[in-house]
Amino acid sequence: MSGPQRQDWRPDTLLTHLGRDPASHEGTVNTPVYRASTFLWDSPEVLEDYRRHGQEPDYRGHLYGRNGNPTTAAFEDAVAELEGGFRGLIMPSGLAAIVGAVLAVARSGEHVLVTANCYWHARQVFDSLLPRYGISVTYFDPMIGEEIAGLIGSTTRALYLEAPGSNTFEVQDVPGLAGIAHAHGLAVLLDNTWATPLFFRPFEHGVDISIHAATKYLVGHSDAMLGVIVTTRDWFVPVRNLVREMGYIASADDAFLGLRGLRTLGVRLRQHERSALAVARWLATRPEVQRVLHPALPGHPGHEVWKRDFRGASGLFGIVLAAQPQDRVDAFLARLQLFAQGASWGGYESLIRQQSPRSSTATEHLLRLHVGLEDLDDLLADLEQALPLLHPHEAASTPNATDGQPA
Repeated sequence: MSGPQRQDWRPDTLLTHLGRDPASHEGTVNTPVYRASTFLWDSPEVLEDYRRHGQEPDYRGHLYGRNGNPTTAAFEDAVAELEGGFRGLIMPSGLAAIVGAVLAVARSGEHVLVTANCYWHARQVFDSLLPRYGISVTYFDPMIGEEIAGLIGSTTRALYLEAPGSNTFEVQDVPGLAGIAHAHGLAVLLDNTWATPLFFRPFEHGVDISIHAATKYLVGHSDAMLGVIVTTRDWFVPVRNLVREMGYIASADDAFLGLRGLRTLGVRLRQHERSALAVARWLATRPEVQRVLHPALPGHPGHEVWKRDFRGASGLFGIVLAAQPQDRVDAFLARLQLFAQGASWGGYESLIRQQSPRSSTATEHLLRLHVGLEDLDDLLADLEQALPLLHPHEAASTPNATDGQPA
């Protein structure tokens, strides 16, 4: 009786075995780090073969380090197979992946639709970088639904999604929006960093190009900057040509760290999910917290879509504090011991940062939490000892000004 075939492997088995081939590397369990700028050719025909077949999606050859090496290819292939895409393209950061993917689908004089709750550095790209290339952008409410069709013009080339969105975590109807976009000939791009390939399979829901800040959960240890783009077969060559012509590549060392992170992604995400949900539910009972922004909680915008399309929730969510002076928010953040203040997320450590502008007159304060792998009781105790520094009795009754908008 034979064992399960590769196409039937479950996620944890795939995470353990993808991106490594001991027989090709003298029996080493892990794919080695190939630090290489130069590859030697067996014959002049190697270069000629590349010139003849280099524009074919299935062609692969390592001719020069800027085009990749066996370590980077192993990471690209592993992520692509996990997501159900055709091939992956390693990038030096998540932001580089966003820039490369968008510039590959839109040219001067063309137009891109972008969800209004996208990552704020991505918004800087859309506001500042794309106009230099003559590409215009229209932002839309993340919960727009079928009305997105009214924003599509003759020059619109792409729809850029993020589900759930940064800061406010609304969950878009990706397959619904993708269906409308495809009916008008648009490419559909999605930042899938929050869910990872384990909790959302973008290519099963109409996405053409999936983008990851692999720095976050895929690496998982807060020790590498890395991005990856995964595409359908039709989009692979255009995206690959653009990003390699721009000189985008990541090092073999960082690719190795990405492969290392994949091995434990399943067990890490399950603990992130359990602990974050427990923290979110506990915070929802606290008088200092006006609202918890977590896709897995009933009543959250897009919760029903999340239940339908997603396989789980990661460790990142937001809270809106009851209105109070900024100095008390600062005191609360400073009192925390396990929730450190820092950029990024997706590592093993818990983090917290204020996402709304620091202001002495703000009526609300939006905080983002990443729940790490510490013991849940310790994390709750840390929050409990700091929350009394906030004054819930000063809460305002005004609605949340950040609903549906990036903070």
